[in-house]
Amino acid sequence: MILGLRELIDIAIMTVAVGYIFMGIFKFSQDRYSTGFDWKAFKFACLVTAPAIILHELGHKFIASAYGFEATFHAAYTWLGIGIVLRALQTGFIFFVPAYVNIGCATQECAIPPLQMSAIAAAGPFVNLAIFFICWIVLKRKGKDMKKHTRVAIYVTKQINLFLFVFNMLPIPMFDGFKVYSGLWKAFF
Repeated sequence: MILGLRELIDIAIMTVAVGYIFMGIFKFSQDRYSTGFDWKAFKFACLVTAPAIILHELGHKFIASAYGFEATFHAAYTWLGIGIVLRALQTGFIFFVPAYVNIGCATQECAIPPLQMSAIAAAGPFVNLAIFFICWIVLKRKGKDMKKHTRVAIYVTKQINLFLFVFNMLPIPMFDGFKVYSGLWKAFF
């Protein structure tokens, strides 16, 4: 099975949480004093943010699975809670990890070889890079012929994916980039 029921539930919960967290960035209501829930902003935030995160994590999952490891998508509930609190406090700064893929082995004792760990870690950010280039090409070739709302959605998707690629490739411990570079270092030096 490609995705289990629990993974699908986690994807749905993460999508709703991320949509809520980032909906404040996108304002669609004409009345700036409106206090009601802005469903358009919520849907737009879900549309442009959640796929970038989901596809990033699925990149890790599918490469790990291709190497024969067990890989399971999880919503990071504690981090999503932190993101929701930061949004509610309107801090202007939101940093959280919305999801992750747990990678393990069928046996208790196994270690992921360094090059495989680098490939698994690189898969997520490179999915984001691929989405960035797809959006860039679409905007370059068809941007002028698109409706404004569609063009904005693709532009924002492009920017989010570029940010996720660059941010995740930084060599900071616990980030994908650190795993990529440390795996390469261990494999070749």
